[in-house]
Amino acid sequence: MMDRFREDVVIKKNRVPEEIMYYLSAVIMVVSALIAVIEINGVVYSVTSGNFSIFDLILFLINGGIAALLFLYRDRLRTEYEYTFTNGVLDFAQVYNNKKRKSLGSLKIANVDAFGKVSSGSFHRYVTMEGVKQNRWFLNREAELYYFYFSKDGNKRLIIFEPVPEMVDYIKAYLPYGAYQEN
Repeated sequence: MMDRFREDVVIKKNRVPEEIMYYLSAVIMVVSALIAVIEINGVVYSVTSGNFSIFDLILFLINGGIAALLFLYRDRLRTEYEYTFTNGVLDFAQVYNNKKRKSLGSLKIANVDAFGKVSSGSFHRYVTMEGVKQNRWFLNREAELYYFYFSKDGNKRLIIFEPVPEMVDYIKAYLPYGAYQEN
C-alpha cells in the first residue's frame, strides 16, 4: 500500500504591505539602535560629570527597547503556514521568514467530529457554540477556508485553515463516517 503524503505551504497572496513593513522595521531598528548608542554615551557622560539626566536614560531605554523588540519580532511579519499530511495525520506549523519553524500541533483525522467549508452553515453552528477554542491558521481571507471541529481532553476545538483541493481529498478519505459536512 502506498503512503499518502502531501506538504503545502500557505503564503500571503498580496505580500506588498508586509514587505514594506518588514523593510521599514529594519530601518527603524537601526535608527533606534543608533540613537540608543548615542544616548548611552550621554548617560555615561552625565553620570561621570555629576549632572545625571533622567531624560537621557529614558531615551536610551525607549530606543534600546524598540531596537530589541524589532530585532526579536521582525521576522513574524513574514509568516507562512505549513500543513503536512501523512497517512491520516495532519501536522500544522508556523514558519517565520523562512528561518524559524514553530510546530502548532498534530491532528489525527480519525478523531475529527466535523470537517467542512467555512462558508457552510455547519461552520456557523460550531463557531457559535460556547466554550469552543478557535485556532485560525490561515493567511488569505479570500481563499477557500475549511474547518475541523473536534474534542480533545474534554475541550472543544475549532481549527480554521486553507488547504489546497488535493489535501482536502486526502482528508476526506480518512474522515469518520458523517464527519464531512456540506450544508
